[in-house]
Amino acid sequence: MKSPTAPRLPVPTSVLNMFKDQEEEVVDDSTKHGGRVRNFPHVRGNWTTYVYMPYEASEDFLELLELLISHARTYAVSLAAMEEFHISLSQNVVLRYHWITPFVQSLKEHLATAYRFFCTVDQVKVYTNQNKTRTFVGLEVSSGHPQLLELVSGVDRVMEEFDLPTFYKNPSFHISLAWCVGDLTDKLEGQCLQKLQEIVDGFEDSAFLLRIQWEQIRCKSGNKLFSFPLSSQLLQLPLASRNPP
Repeated sequence: MKSPTAPRLPVPTSVLNMFKDQEEEVVDDSTKHGGRVRNFPHVRGNWTTYVYMPYEASEDFLELLELLISHARTYAVSLAAMEEFHISLSQNVVLRYHWITPFVQSLKEHLATAYRFFCTVDQVKVYTNQNKTRTFVGLEVSSGHPQLLELVSGVDRVMEEFDLPTFYKNPSFHISLAWCVGDLTDKLEGQCLQKLQEIVDGFEDSAFLLRIQWEQIRCKSGNKLFSFPLSSQLLQLPLASRNPP
């Protein structure tokens, strides 16, 4: 005679929670970061990645920025200064975690012959992000386009290797200075933009201040940061290569 089967005990909730789906989506709360909305939903294992050239702002640069922000307020536009400054060399793309190492290695190879250069950023311009949830005031590059396009070409080749979007056609290279939530292009362009340009043009030593030497490229993937120093001089071919028999 079989003994009666004992009733199965329920599995504790604490144990069940150990086996939840690791790709569970995190709900983004825009109130925690000034009303900004993510371009990509946060998914574990997906790393938002972009390539750029960093700019370390001087006190004079920050003083100029404060003048621009103060004047924008007279047009009922409340701008917030960017936390860091850079020129983008790629769009924001999404990498799987296991792609990061080969992606960075490919970047290193394609940028190995890049060298330091100067460019001038002195043209005030208004931008919005792709979904027009944010507006930016930036300084557009007025000289140095050939070198920037060459760098983008190298970065684009890496993007193509990983079947990722390349950079924009006919890009407007710029340093974003300040931002606000929403599309406020109409308020900033026209008379306001003209006055902001006059402030830049009239700022003491602006020609020297806004001529910048770029010395490194960075790639940020999630919370990982990779740096690629630019060569201090043009790489020269060996004599045998320059003087073939």
